[in-house]
Amino acid sequence: MDLLASRASRMKASEIRELLKLLDQPDIISFAGGIPDPALFPSQAIADAYASVLGGPDAGTALQYQVSEGYLPLRRWLAGQMGKLGIACDEHNIFITSGSQQALDYLGKLFLSPGDTALVTWPTYLGALQAFNAYEPRYDRLTPDGGNMTPAAYQAAALAAGGKVKFAYLVPDFANPTGETLNRAQREAVLDLAGELDIAVIEDAAYRALRYDGEGEPPILALDCERSGGIENARTLYCGSFSKILSPGMRVGWVCAPRRVVERLVLMKQASDLHSPSINQLVMHRVSEAVYDGQVEKLIGAYRGRRDALLAALEAEMPDGVSWSRPEGGMFVWLTLPEGSDATALLARSVKEARVAFVPGNAFHADGTGRNTMRMSFTLADERAVGEGVPRLAKLMKG
Repeated sequence: MDLLASRASRMKASEIRELLKLLDQPDIISFAGGIPDPALFPSQAIADAYASVLGGPDAGTALQYQVSEGYLPLRRWLAGQMGKLGIACDEHNIFITSGSQQALDYLGKLFLSPGDTALVTWPTYLGALQAFNAYEPRYDRLTPDGGNMTPAAYQAAALAAGGKVKFAYLVPDFANPTGETLNRAQREAVLDLAGELDIAVIEDAAYRALRYDGEGEPPILALDCERSGGIENARTLYCGSFSKILSPGMRVGWVCAPRRVVERLVLMKQASDLHSPSINQLVMHRVSEAVYDGQVEKLIGAYRGRRDALLAALEAEMPDGVSWSRPEGGMFVWLTLPEGSDATALLARSVKEARVAFVPGNAFHADGTGRNTMRMSFTLADERAVGEGVPRLAKLMKG
């Protein structure tokens, strides 16, 4: 007898998490994991904050249960940060999660019934697909540049599948996996489509702070607030994270949204893990107040150089027919191989023969296409990794 729920069949191992196991092999040069460089963590500031919290009058609060919305001073600090982005809000619009991955899971649970449609870019963040898959949706292609799908066509396709279009999900700044950023017109077009379909927009802003070149675009939520008259009338839900700037291991993220959405998310939190760890929230608040802006500048200085080195190596080494993105920020470069190439097969050979790892692009496509694409991360790519790894990989491609 098969006792598992039907949704269990849609739960698959993350190709990226599996590839991270290769990091334990010291001779592997890895461009696979989209993870920050631990050498750049503000470790001393975090250690000092833990010691201060546990050694002071806030120790009881840090070790006690917390309200499900999250630690109030941290929520107020985040509301202030959102205000700097053009999003006027207060602590009641901020909901603390165990990393932004939990936010995606909760939002999938909030919106999706089996057979409903989620609009996602092609490709899109693999972790989002994994989070949404548990709620048994179908996916349709979101094209911010415009395409041949009208709102009526989206609705008809969703209805034929037995559900409704519920939301559009996207990473508008330095997207995982492509590194691409939407311009203002594209962001406005997403809001136009969402308005015509009367759906939510999930804005995944995990990489927003890591801009190396050019001027930043306003968040989709800021544009939405401008159109709708304020956050309480907005349809956009902003997912943020401290993981890429301060520490992924502390697992602190947040959602900025209308109160009516936050209230629903709180109910989910109460039924799930009650609240994110109190001590981590207190420490994150202290560290953020003390070093956040300086930490962002430090990361920009380090990662900009690594991005530039990787792009230069690709330009010098890659064979004809291979193209790649040139991101203005974030962590990733997206490569497109000649039509008919198979990046999954290339990875198997690359790990065995060249001892170089990357992520095949089909993992980021909801329908498994994109087999001639691949993602390379530069945040851990030091001089040796780029100087040795890219030539090895290029030689394998040429061979």
